[in-house]
Amino acid sequence: MKITYDPSVDAVYISFKKGPTQVTTIHLTEDIAIDLGPGEEVVGIEVLEASKHLSIDRERPEIKLENVRAA
Repeated sequence: MKITYDPSVDAVYISFKKGPTQVTTIHLTEDIAIDLGPGEEVVGIEVLEASKHLSIDRERPEIKLENVRAA
């Protein structure tokens, strides 16, 4: 899993799969979308206006990992 934050557009993308794959995007809200791959497998999640929805500090974004190790 890879989490990317782009402060210039205030967006987070959580990627669950490596490499390119064809996806179908389902918008849950105007700011939140899920990308589904073959077999409706979740490939990624995009959150726009991340500072609002995820309480991210745009100047110093941080995440806390629990029960996982960082690569």
